[in-house]
Amino acid sequence: MAFPKPDFSPAVSKLVNDAAHPWKPQAPGDIRGPCPGLNTLASHGWLPRNGIATPDQIVTAVQEGFNMDNSLARFIVYAAFLVDGNVVTNLLSIGQKTSATGQAPPAPAIVGGLNTHAVFEGDTSMTRADFFFGDNHDFNETLFDQFVEFSNKFGGGNYNLTVAGELRFQRISQSIATNPTFSFVAPRYFTAYAESVFPINFFVDGRQNDGQLDMVTARGFFQDMRMPDGFFRANGPQSVAGIDVVAGAHPLLPGSNVNGVNTFTPDPTSANFSTFCLLYSNFVTQTVAGLYPNPTGVLRQALNINLNFLFDSLNGVSPGTCTQVFPFGQD
Repeated sequence: MAFPKPDFSPAVSKLVNDAAHPWKPQAPGDIRGPCPGLNTLASHGWLPRNGIATPDQIVTAVQEGFNMDNSLARFIVYAAFLVDGNVVTNLLSIGQKTSATGQAPPAPAIVGGLNTHAVFEGDTSMTRADFFFGDNHDFNETLFDQFVEFSNKFGGGNYNLTVAGELRFQRISQSIATNPTFSFVAPRYFTAYAESVFPINFFVDGRQNDGQLDMVTARGFFQDMRMPDGFFRANGPQSVAGIDVVAGAHPLLPGSNVNGVNTFTPDPTSANFSTFCLLYSNFVTQTVAGLYPNPTGVLRQALNINLNFLFDSLNGVSPGTCTQVFPFGQD
């Protein structure tokens, strides 16, 4: 089963902070979470403003609002959905687990939320604190001040790939030195580096097209969940361009603090940039299967449908290189 691709013109940079998608403040019960991009799309109505959406709504929103490449969009969304979503109700909260009314419901009614630590939300975020220190969802002014400091020092006042490489290493070093439970293994290893390039690829106006993110615009996205007035999405589908530059600035293998702070040790069992298919297979057989050790009936069927959507997206992210795995069987 293939995921339907939305009908839109990806080559076109167009106005996305438009009359149909004005910024609005959160209403009581609206959900926001650790991802500035999804928060912004919800605040502009590209996603349901309450922060609860189906996977296909999120795929469509990141394409329409930011011009994210279709294969990357599907891969990220379905990976997140399999971990943090409710595959039976087909709903995902972009923040914590909650009901569609914004109230914490009994477990059977729960809607998944982007809150599983060390998968998409994870340590060494640029603008959110590590899980160990408490609030890992909300904008952190101290970390954003560091974002500005590094942009001034290495980017002439703008955030760019040079800044991204230095800031990523700085945040990793800080987590090693202060967070005794710091974990930097797949899938977070990949999402952390992707997080470093996404502001360059998606938060820079498509008419500008120079890879330079100014601090006013950056604060708007990271803190206010708001696009600049007259903002145009990227001019052409965007993926993770530049991730090799950021990772190559200070090469580091996946690993974690194994015995308190400053005990970072590489983990040879984790996928890295040279073993992408291992990321996929471990994610499916360990992360997803670990969450659902013995699914049956409707739940098993829904998991298999979504696992097929995830694998289908790999044809665009890593064409023809990975073999599909079936932790719950194929029927």
